[in-house]
Amino acid sequence: MKGILCSAVGHFDMALDLPEPVLESGHAVIEIKRVGICGTDLHAFRGNQPFFTYPRILGHELAGIIKETSPNEEGLQAGDQVSIIPYLHCGTCIACRSGKTNCCTDMQVLGVHTDGGMRERISVPVTHLIRTDGLTLDQTAVIEPLAIGAHAVRRSGLSAGETALVIGGGPIGLGVMAFARARGARVIAMDVNDERLAFCGEWVQADALVNALRNPDEQIAAACGGELPSVVFDATGNAQSMTDAFRYTAHGGRLVYVGLVKADIRFHDPEFHKRELTLLASRNATREDFTHVLDTIRSGGIDVGSYVTHRAAFDDMIEQFNVWLDPASKVIKAMVEI
Repeated sequence: MKGILCSAVGHFDMALDLPEPVLESGHAVIEIKRVGICGTDLHAFRGNQPFFTYPRILGHELAGIIKETSPNEEGLQAGDQVSIIPYLHCGTCIACRSGKTNCCTDMQVLGVHTDGGMRERISVPVTHLIRTDGLTLDQTAVIEPLAIGAHAVRRSGLSAGETALVIGGGPIGLGVMAFARARGARVIAMDVNDERLAFCGEWVQADALVNALRNPDEQIAAACGGELPSVVFDATGNAQSMTDAFRYTAHGGRLVYVGLVKADIRFHDPEFHKRELTLLASRNATREDFTHVLDTIRSGGIDVGSYVTHRAAFDDMIEQFNVWLDPASKVIKAMVEI
């Protein structure tokens, strides 16, 4: 079986003799058809991803077809098209017992803590599969990154009529914007790249666009009628941006860290207390979020066609990956076809 190994920082290898997955009780063997590339993969390749060791098979934005499965209560069977929930939780820790499987104390994320789907076949628990009949393979693969945005919005408690500032116009930030808009919030998109901001305006129909390199405080205040947004989402994974985000949040507001950075974040405590801010982390997503995204795509609420901007065949991925790393390539979401 073929697969692509991230064998060391900055290096991929095409493996031709990976062992075939063996069907276990409660599992299914999936023929992988699509693998989305995300920031986690880029960070891992560059050596900046927390909780990561080498060598590792990347890939956690996955679409596939069930090849074989053990008997299951979900009624899944061979031939079903599925999305894979890549967050393998223990089911018994304090987080899992309270329904917060997305932050399990012994979390094993495919493609991060354990080998992922950048290979021809993979075995996963049936409980982590969602049937996606009626969706395309591309739509199926992007359920995962969009679910991260949906989870962040749900966790924030964002209400209709509130103003949300979303910092970072990449795939995760775009998902946050889309689901914030779906809740009836005004959305301000902020990024350092004017072309990405233009995409936010077109794809999400953001209410205001802010370039973070051009007096963002003034632009945000102007967009909010002289005030500040009640909810700020930072989806950059950049320590300086995450630090700056404190000053963009209104008194009594919420700051949600969606991105992850391998660094310490510091803030000025008197200013934090003066505003009585709520600081939230948003990690991964739950099955509820996956189902919400699936329903939204089915109803036509998400335009996956323009969200996926680049693609490559599996055998060409290694060469194309270096191209996607270049900002000049203007990648929003890259997709690998197997």
